[in-house]
Amino acid sequence: MPAVNPQPINHPRIVAFLNQSHQWRAEFMQLRALVLACGLTEAFKWGAPCYLLDDRNIVLMHGFKHYCALLFFKGALIDDQHNLLTAQVENMQLARQIRFTTVQQIVALADTLQEYVQAAIIAEQAGLSAEFKKFSAYSIPAEFQRQLDANEPLRVAFEGLTANRQRAYLQHFATPKQAKTRAARVAKCLPSILAGQGLHD
Repeated sequence: MPAVNPQPINHPRIVAFLNQSHQWRAEFMQLRALVLACGLTEAFKWGAPCYLLDDRNIVLMHGFKHYCALLFFKGALIDDQHNLLTAQVENMQLARQIRFTTVQQIVALADTLQEYVQAAIIAEQAGLSAEFKKFSAYSIPAEFQRQLDANEPLRVAFEGLTANRQRAYLQHFATPKQAKTRAARVAKCLPSILAGQGLHD
């Protein structure tokens, strides 16, 4: 399938995002065209272009040092016939990525990628959902557990958060391999937890 023609960019924050994305700009442009061709609307959330169906998140584009990716918010509910979907981190329950390193990969998979986007749209329209683990089923990083044990208001505030917010924090804290980095993430997030806020609020 040939490259999909890009559509005009009307969102100033997405213009800025693409202009700053020197490493993956061509890949993002191609992914953006493919997703918009599926009838989704464009927004800017969590520092990246996000594509919605009736104000509900379907996919998001984001980039990393070694790859860029299309993130499906309910990717675990998609029939992954081509084994393209991967969890960004070990404890990720519902969201899944498809990763790329070249425009050629995206162009070669264009039809399949649009099939996956349509499957994600169908899952959202059908109201499909997954049963999440309770936060108590997760391993709590030692750096955060020490804070919970020493700070009763923090423990109460964390237990008062929604399950989604608890999961987001625990995944955020557990991702770094180095204990020093995990401890720094915990320390930075303590005021938000005590204020009853989520990781991205």
